[in-house]
Amino acid sequence: MPDAPPPTLRLRIDTEALARNWRALDDMARSARAGAAVKANCYGLGVDICVPVLRDAGSKLFFVAHWSEVAAVARHVPPEQIVVLHGPITSEDAAYAKALGVLPVINSIAQARAWNDAGGEACHLMIDTGINRLGVSPSDLADPAIQALSVQILMSHLACADEDSPMNEAQRRMVEGCRSEVAHSQLSLANSAGVALGLDYHFDVVRPGLSLYGGVPRSELSDVIRQVAYPEAAIMQVRALSTGDQVGYNATFTADRDMRVGVVSLGYADGFLRSWAGNGFLRNDGRQLPLLGKVSMDMIVVDLTNAPELVEGDWLNVPYSLPEASKVSGLSQYELLTILGQRFHNQG
Repeated sequence: MPDAPPPTLRLRIDTEALARNWRALDDMARSARAGAAVKANCYGLGVDICVPVLRDAGSKLFFVAHWSEVAAVARHVPPEQIVVLHGPITSEDAAYAKALGVLPVINSIAQARAWNDAGGEACHLMIDTGINRLGVSPSDLADPAIQALSVQILMSHLACADEDSPMNEAQRRMVEGCRSEVAHSQLSLANSAGVALGLDYHFDVVRPGLSLYGGVPRSELSDVIRQVAYPEAAIMQVRALSTGDQVGYNATFTADRDMRVGVVSLGYADGFLRSWAGNGFLRNDGRQLPLLGKVSMDMIVVDLTNAPELVEGDWLNVPYSLPEASKVSGLSQYELLTILGQRFHNQG
């Protein structure tokens, strides 16, 4: 079968910015060490590109959510540096962890029993301090199955770190109160936003994710974090519209003048959702090209008035500074990263 022709979507990953972001967060953590959340294919940007960069920058801990994510990360780092946040839900999960040497996060008494039954050894333990997702309750820490664990990192997860919420301090105090209840080597609470909350939240290990990849969940990080993901899309066709012509599904745009437009290879199947319509635009050499009409599955239409020389095959930049893109699209910075589709050709 012949090779496919060049793609009309590409995603440039600024690996220097990625490494710089990790180092900046590690520096902010002071005496604590920074790991790296690499779940969901490094938040959509690609394990094979991002994990080696984070490893070489200095990370020694890599957090995934699912057991299915382990193998891809293990191509680049030793298994004992991989942490599986969802823990051993079944005996098969526990056996898999034991066979590979990866470390699970224990989230319940049932998981503790499954891990102990599989032979135990090193693990991490999540305490729920108010987010009410995974994690054992503080009242469960005295259970014999929990006490039998060989806990390396005792951890919890902040619910409101991106806000100035009293819940942050309440969770921090609860973690402090739990640290004497179960033997452990290190303590961890802060995610990306938690790093910006200050030294009281850092403890021994911080677990940045979003900000590694360009996300800015708190204003304290706005001058620290650099953009990492740069999507680009090609013009497939240039069209001449006459006054009164309409564009796209439901004819939501009507031309008020004769105009030149470009049909671009980008749509909601690529993670560019319909919420971009109205305020959204693409760029070329700093010039804004407004979106016209609705976003389709595989294409959008942009106004080429500001770039009259563009033709089929020319590339346009998708504005993906995450804080700004979030304001324009109404999507969270997390969603903007993780919904990027599979048709982008990644360029590290």
